[in-house]
Amino acid sequence: MPDPALRFAVAPDQGGAFRRRMRALRVLVLAPREALAILRARLAGKRVRGRQARAALVGLDHHGLWLEPWAQARLTAPGGEPSQRGLAVEADLRFPGDLHRPGTAPVVVLNAPGHTLLPGAVAQVCVAFDRHPHFQALYGDALLIRADGAAMPLLRPAFDPDYLMAVDYIGPVIAFRRSALDALGSETKSPAESRATDLVLRLAERFGNSAVGHLPRPLSRATLAAAGEGEPAAHRAVIRAVLQRTGNGAVDVVAEPDGVLTLRRPLPLEHPLVSLIVPTRDRLDLLRPCIASLLGRTDWPAREILICDNDSREPETRAYLRDLEARGLARIVPCPGPFDFAGMNNAAARLARGHVLAFVNNDVEAKAPDWLERLVREALRPEVGAVGAKLVDGRGRIQHGGVLLGPGGLVTHAHRFFPGDAPGYLAGLRATRAVSAVTAACLVVEARKFAQVGGFDAQTFAVDFNDVDLCLRLGQEGYRTLFVPGAVLDHFEAASRRWTPGARARHLREVAAFQKRWGPLLAQDPHYHPGFDPDLGTYARLRPDWPGAGPIALR
Repeated sequence: MPDPALRFAVAPDQGGAFRRRMRALRVLVLAPREALAILRARLAGKRVRGRQARAALVGLDHHGLWLEPWAQARLTAPGGEPSQRGLAVEADLRFPGDLHRPGTAPVVVLNAPGHTLLPGAVAQVCVAFDRHPHFQALYGDALLIRADGAAMPLLRPAFDPDYLMAVDYIGPVIAFRRSALDALGSETKSPAESRATDLVLRLAERFGNSAVGHLPRPLSRATLAAAGEGEPAAHRAVIRAVLQRTGNGAVDVVAEPDGVLTLRRPLPLEHPLVSLIVPTRDRLDLLRPCIASLLGRTDWPAREILICDNDSREPETRAYLRDLEARGLARIVPCPGPFDFAGMNNAAARLARGHVLAFVNNDVEAKAPDWLERLVREALRPEVGAVGAKLVDGRGRIQHGGVLLGPGGLVTHAHRFFPGDAPGYLAGLRATRAVSAVTAACLVVEARKFAQVGGFDAQTFAVDFNDVDLCLRLGQEGYRTLFVPGAVLDHFEAASRRWTPGARARHLREVAAFQKRWGPLLAQDPHYHPGFDPDLGTYARLRPDWPGAGPIALR
């Protein structure tokens, strides 16, 4: 069975030390400006950002995380203790019979032609089911084998139904409890090409998302030829059936040119008012194009703009703000005193009339006019809290692809410095999916959900981490945070920010507070595989000790 995620399983080439040095030299020759920026970041102590930029530049050819044959041994060694329970293995997802034919084995592993279980995979699956009784299905990672024997590990994140609906990133080798399959009864009649996706989504509907577990180590291998290009038509048919079955038949399923599915959820007959909140202090060179894009390149009909003015002094800026207010294009919210990003946004949110709040930095510009509509469609879902857009920096590179917890002991932006039009690892820059947090440079949330958690924590995180903290507190209330890459904006990050000794001291206080409050979550982001270098967030390098000698936690 083809692996639909294959075409997106790319990241900068690993290679040997000599090849990495040669590529670095090539970057220095061909892109001296970027190389100097990396050097400046390293000298300024921004180790994570410098390493991200270097990894993205060195790997511009995007050959994948290829491992030489000799380096695969530690990924394919048997592991785990044999289970005392039996195991049934389906040899082919195209098996024409009924999956629920009589059988005595409590575990069923669906396997596809050309995909071979690795040594020890059966034992690891059985041990995982024995130790985690709430799991009804388990999927792992895979190795894709090139003709010369080199392998690329396909490293998957934790289960996310939105992600799976957009692209099949978990199949085709999946293990199920026989009792769970029996509970589905005769409902399972999906085509062979997408049976695994259908079964997983049915199980999640019946038992909850936590019933689908991920074992973060390779369980199978396949050649590139066997993996193939996928069956997007079959995947789309299954997603349509899922939506019909769950009462969401009005959702439009759009197949993008690259095969990723976009779900366009229906909007209320009367579009809810959206309050666009923009903090600023002077910098008319940034503010003017930002506001122009919100007025002229945003097609959402019901919107208001609130500008938080933090003591602007330049006469031209003050005249511009007065003109906007006089023409009824924006409301100006005075926010005097020291720069307090969280407090300013909270003040405007209290005055906002919108059903939905959209927090937008003054250094952001809308590109396509449907950006706000795409975000609002997701934000209106009852189970969704904050949603964020794909942000591209002034050089056409990814600035924000969702926030990852843990790199550098804090947070970073996923896929940072990838080309702005890159699909991302496993279509991570194409598919709407769950993330731990999104940046407040462009964050959309329903006003009632924002108020439910008390808004931004301005007392603890006046400037830094307030957006991540908000998303995590929304998560504690049961809301999911989504990254919506179909909404694309330019972001000239921190163009108006100035570092002073006082600002640095405040930053260090907020770092300490963030680590104290969310320390346990910083150990491993569920949306970033533990096999990747934990300090990058760029999907560019494996951690040296992966998978390691000790047990790997299930997610």
